[in-house]
Amino acid sequence: MDIPALSMAMSQSRLAQNVSIQVLKIAKDQASQDGQSLVKMLDSSAAPHLGNRLDIRI
Repeated sequence: MDIPALSMAMSQSRLAQNVSIQVLKIAKDQASQDGQSLVKMLDSSAAPHLGNRLDIRI
């Protein structure tokens, strides 16, 4: 058993996992910001009264 090689492999694996977690956190934060921006945009639409009713005649 090669202890130094095993130790390095475990360290590299831990680093890769930590990097993956950080990337996912960044993506999650960006998606949250995009969602908040979309809600703001919808709230401040030019004509908020449009789309509230549907008139149908048969």
